[in-house]
Amino acid sequence: MTNDVVLHCGTCGRDHRLEELAWRCGDCRGVLDLAGFTPVLPSLPELAGARPTLWRYASALPIAEPIDIGLGEGMTPLIHAPGRTDIMLKLDYLMPTGSFKDRGAVLLAALARRLAVPRMLADSSGNAGTAIAAYAARAGIACEVYVPASTSAGKLAQLRAYGATVHAIPGTREDTAAAAARAADESGNFYASHVYHPFFLHGTKTYAFELWEQLGGRLPGTLVLPVGNGTLVLGAYLGCRELLARRLIDRIPRIVAAQAESCAPLAAAIRTGSTVPVDVAARPTAAEGIAIARPARGRQILAAVRSTGGTIVTVADTEIRTAHAELARAGLYVEPTAAVCWAAVRAGRIGGSGRSSSSPAVVAPLCGSGLKAEPPAEALDISPRA
Repeated sequence: MTNDVVLHCGTCGRDHRLEELAWRCGDCRGVLDLAGFTPVLPSLPELAGARPTLWRYASALPIAEPIDIGLGEGMTPLIHAPGRTDIMLKLDYLMPTGSFKDRGAVLLAALARRLAVPRMLADSSGNAGTAIAAYAARAGIACEVYVPASTSAGKLAQLRAYGATVHAIPGTREDTAAAAARAADESGNFYASHVYHPFFLHGTKTYAFELWEQLGGRLPGTLVLPVGNGTLVLGAYLGCRELLARRLIDRIPRIVAAQAESCAPLAAAIRTGSTVPVDVAARPTAAEGIAIARPARGRQILAAVRSTGGTIVTVADTEIRTAHAELARAGLYVEPTAAVCWAAVRAGRIGGSGRSSSSPAVVAPLCGSGLKAEPPAEALDISPRA
């Protein structure tokens, strides 16, 4: 990482040094993005023999590999979907802490240690928090995680096992974020936010790099991605843009993002032509991990999806449960949130894929392990099937 890297506010233009520990613009409170860094992506031949972790792309990441922090994150399997040869699933739930959030968390922990911060803070419905807690533990940094009071017992147990202090906040997901933001403004705290800190997006962009490499230097016609706060949508889009800039691909795949019908401010914006998320009254959903009524980077998410010719679709909880059960019967045990993309695919909501003869039509991730979620009632029925 060079000393020229800064956090840049696209709204008012102010730059913040990394040492300021800013998590939003100090002037206009806008979101911050990375500036002063030029990624260098290796070619396929240059990657031959590299270790199977996301750090094989170290030259395209804004911080050097933290040798003693990493857990072998990255290069997750890519397999065919149940009964489909034109659709593939990337198994990010096999990451060290059980979700794709490890991609961004390891970069934030590396930065926190470089800046010698005494404490990392995070807010999360579970997966981001457990990832931050795990890598903070590896880095020897104290960690506090703010979670909704409704967070599943499995995720809470994992957080506490890593030694994190857990703050369970009553109310909505937004109430949790507000509580964390108040703590983040206290001097010396490093807000390791998967939403606000752009280092996290530079971790999740490796999802696109890995797909490109695993598909032999190509990408699918369509990327189907879950969207709540948009960390995977924006990260994958960033990774695709960097591949295109390096002329390693000739087009960016169409991005179709999937939301739970019960909390879909971005899908509503697509329907109405709005450039910002639509105000919605969130209802409970099985897909707790993407139940975000007011995504902070909503404007960026909508712009990214539209620029690819993509869209944002919704799925009902009944469809999520059916998809979840179908994946499990195929040997893929994920949390309900991770079944959202498969629910959208099997319901036929993806539309044209732009498939070429040399790449799959669609790739979707399975983002979080089912071992961390409360099992649905039907999963507790152990009676043999006829």
